[in-house]
Amino acid sequence: MLKGFFNVPEPVNETVLNYAPGSRERKQLKEAILEARSKVIDIPMVIGGKEVTTSKKESIHPPHDHKHILANYSQGEKKHVTDAINSALKAKSNWEELAWEQRAAIFLKAADLIAGPYRYKLNAATMLGQSKNAYQAEIDSACELIDFLRFNVKYMTDIYKQQPPVSPRGVWNRLEQRPLEGFVFALTPFNFTAIAGNLPTSAAMMGNVVVWKPANTQIYSANVLMEIFREAGLPDGVINLVYVSGPDAGEVIFNHPDFAGIHFTGSTGVFQDIWKTIGNNIHKYKTYPRIVGETGGKDFILVHGSADVNAASTAIVRGAFEYQGQKCSAASRVYVASSVWPAIKERVLADLANIKMGPVEDFANFVNAVIDEKSFDKLAKYIDAAKKDKSLEIIAGGNYDKSKGYFIEPTIILTKDPNYITMCEELFGPVLTIFVFADKDFEKTLELVDNTSIYALTGAVIAQDRYAIATATNALRNAAGNFYINDKCTGAVVGQQPFGGARGSGTNDKAGSMINLLRWASPRAIKETFDPPTEYGYPFLEKE
Repeated sequence: MLKGFFNVPEPVNETVLNYAPGSRERKQLKEAILEARSKVIDIPMVIGGKEVTTSKKESIHPPHDHKHILANYSQGEKKHVTDAINSALKAKSNWEELAWEQRAAIFLKAADLIAGPYRYKLNAATMLGQSKNAYQAEIDSACELIDFLRFNVKYMTDIYKQQPPVSPRGVWNRLEQRPLEGFVFALTPFNFTAIAGNLPTSAAMMGNVVVWKPANTQIYSANVLMEIFREAGLPDGVINLVYVSGPDAGEVIFNHPDFAGIHFTGSTGVFQDIWKTIGNNIHKYKTYPRIVGETGGKDFILVHGSADVNAASTAIVRGAFEYQGQKCSAASRVYVASSVWPAIKERVLADLANIKMGPVEDFANFVNAVIDEKSFDKLAKYIDAAKKDKSLEIIAGGNYDKSKGYFIEPTIILTKDPNYITMCEELFGPVLTIFVFADKDFEKTLELVDNTSIYALTGAVIAQDRYAIATATNALRNAAGNFYINDKCTGAVVGQQPFGGARGSGTNDKAGSMINLLRWASPRAIKETFDPPTEYGYPFLEKE
């Protein structure tokens, strides 16, 4: 086998295409959307490299056009989870023994396939299946996933390069990074195709084998991801894709002795239940499983009296309403100093008056549909409750309609109670609550921001006063794992802002960084002595 110390291509963030009228990318994306809408495909599970179908089919519909059918997928059972685990363990030996540069080449090729021939197919699948507009799909399923793959390869090599700094004469100290002993379970969400691609591949990149269960509402684009990984040369059984219920997956996986870790993005409640189950079953496992999760957020924007009004208004509108507020990082509570509130209110309402809502196929629409009827009904319930509460004022939106798609207007609730339910609970939709505070109460408001929510994912402060920025940055140091100054609280970029939060928002293992990849490796320290001692005694034992 050839040997060498190889340098991987230096990663650079993928350029975001703008899809302007008349552009080549706009034409190709629209063609990909038409192609996807023109047929109903059958989506199989992929276990051990084989496409597995069942007689139980579930249909996939665009959230913005729920009467249209995009695909039917095969619903699996517990036996398919068992098959996926067995296939993963069968593939484990060959995969972990494969030279790291061979694994790297697969994922670098996957990144190039997404950047090139699959870009529009994957973006179109994300737009249709998850109701994302062209720009939101581009920054997600194209750029962020490409960045995850390329930067993770670089982080992998940086990890392998880390070695003990000292080897005394006669000794060679070295460190190797082993894959985990067993299989990893990747449980991925609906809202980001990039996350759905990153969670299984980051673990696999480090030599692990994976059972991957995507959210049902993301299966349409997950199918394209699997197509890409297989074309990139991913060996059979390394990543196994199953469509089963959460309870069925959990019952099999969390009782298996070879369960070695979970890579999760989803709700806090589900993650806590998983953690509890793993704890109760800890005696069943060969090793202590790695538990890595990014969960919910009740993300904030804090606007100081010195803030630039236009910057603050833009941060609020984009932070709260891009992708219908269905980002873990989306702003859902805003605290505004009373001195700047009238101007900010005027600008925000003017912007919302110009924003269009509708299907993703019309590129003029900034806002599209929420993911499904369950989400729609939940959000409508909160809006209705707010309408009935005389202590509140709905200053924008408040309307909704699910006759054709699950559309909810960008809605802003103005409250005088900073502890009103929509300031505290995660809604995951285009509903924003604003509390106006007296300028003199800025430091009291910092305490309010810090203590209101169980979450600590993202947050932002908008201010020109450097003392205010410094005070907020320190006071809110535990309130957000990603903290933004004079910007919205969304849009973390791989290689620039590693993403993750603490408290109720997860383990803060920072997707898109070396920190995350270290969780999927188990180090072994090796000491080799070239001239070992042959007598047990030490000099201190000798007589005077």
